Amino acid sequence: MPKSKTRTQFVCQQCGGIQPKWMGRCPDCGEWNSLVEVVEQRPHPSERSVSGAPRTRPQRLTEVELGNLTRLPLEIKEFARVLGGGIVPGSLTLVGGDPGIGKSTLLMQLAASMATPDCPVLYVSGEESVQQLKMRADRLGMSTAHLFLVTETDLDVIIGHINEISPRLVVVDSIQTMYLAELTSAAGSISQVRECAARMQNLTKSSGVAVMLVGHVTKSGALAGPKVLEHIVDTVLYLEGDRFHTYRLLRGVKNRFGATNEVGVFEMRGDGMVEVANPSEAFLAERLAVAPGSAIAVTMEGTRPLLVEVQALASTTSFGLPRRTPNGVDFNRLLLLVAVLQKRIGLRLGDQDVFVNVIGGLRIGEPAADLAIAVAIASSMRDLPVAPDLAFVGEVGLSGELRAVSQLGARLNEAAKLGFRRCLVPKSIRKARVESQPAGLEIIGARSLGEAIDVALSKKPS
Repeated sequence: MPKSKTRTQFVCQQCGGIQPKWMGRCPDCGEWNSLVEVVEQRPHPSERSVSGAPRTRPQRLTEVELGNLTRLPLEIKEFARVLGGGIVPGSLTLVGGDPGIGKSTLLMQLAASMATPDCPVLYVSGEESVQQLKMRADRLGMSTAHLFLVTETDLDVIIGHINEISPRLVVVDSIQTMYLAELTSAAGSISQVRECAARMQNLTKSSGVAVMLVGHVTKSGALAGPKVLEHIVDTVLYLEGDRFHTYRLLRGVKNRFGATNEVGVFEMRGDGMVEVANPSEAFLAERLAVAPGSAIAVTMEGTRPLLVEVQALASTTSFGLPRRTPNGVDFNRLLLLVAVLQKRIGLRLGDQDVFVNVIGGLRIGEPAADLAIAVAIASSMRDLPVAPDLAFVGEVGLSGELRAVSQLGARLNEAAKLGFRRCLVPKSIRKARVESQPAGLEIIGARSLGEAIDVALSKKPS
């Protein structure tokens, strides 16, 4: 009988690129020393199935029946918000984040809260023993007879457990520790991660079991190594936040069953991840209103408006080249705002180190926070505090003009709810949108950044 053929190839552990020979640098992604030798065994042509009978039958769109395909409800409302209302049966979800950010804690809480007689849950760990998992569950105050724990790394054995228990939800922590015996590469390699994820995808689509995979973020920021893993799964969630801060953000990056612009806010405590019902109030709890260099930005995280404090500090540099140090703000965006303040407003920042920080470990990516950042820098430079009852919404252009932003009504309502009496917005916003302002909130329009700074620092516009 003819034997199977073997083939040696070199696979990049960062991008998944395949090369016929070893190279010091991957030609696809440019990463050094990332190619690893992989020996693959290909079946002989005579061993392959020659049957042309299809395993599936094409159906007309009008003939497809959804059946009883309803989302699994979640007690953790912030998690449900990001997923779009609940877990879809037969879906494959990837939850990623830095080590120690709280992925295992959050998923243990999710698994324990969902475990019921009608919805058994299987928690598979390749990194901890069942005794360690029990200790975590006791620390979180969770105890249920319908949550099954197993420590296993062989994916074939795990699939056997799934077929035996028939759970509605399976949590695999983590995908890097799983392996298939037929592959010669080590666990965590590109081929193992990709094939294990593909095997779990086939399981979810054929059985209707919802599976959540935990994936670690590599040094370069890639999730579970290659980006190819994100294309296999249905939903990709990132758990973000500073390890030295208590707040965590669960953000959707890909979602086939819902929007990708939603975000859930949690607080890390000793008893686990606690939902933050009013994130804006929590982020502003320790604000010192009379301190120069502080401004309130009304930003949007998905459909949720958030009020966050932006702090800036301008200090005379001790070096020939002043530093620009952002934390929670895009570096290039900070350079743009500093240039506009220098050129259009006349602030002498050429000999000043500029530091910008977003309180709470948040990251602001939308340009609607430009106005708050620029006002905070000007406040620190002039050593004048911003009016404590004033919030800011607006994008700053290269000419120093203020540009309109989206979802203004939701932003204004959130500012009024937290007790702000004034909100500075671009003057170009149409009157129809301003007329819907909430009661007790004064809308102040400014055409340029200079006018906005004069209002914010309690000066009359020139």
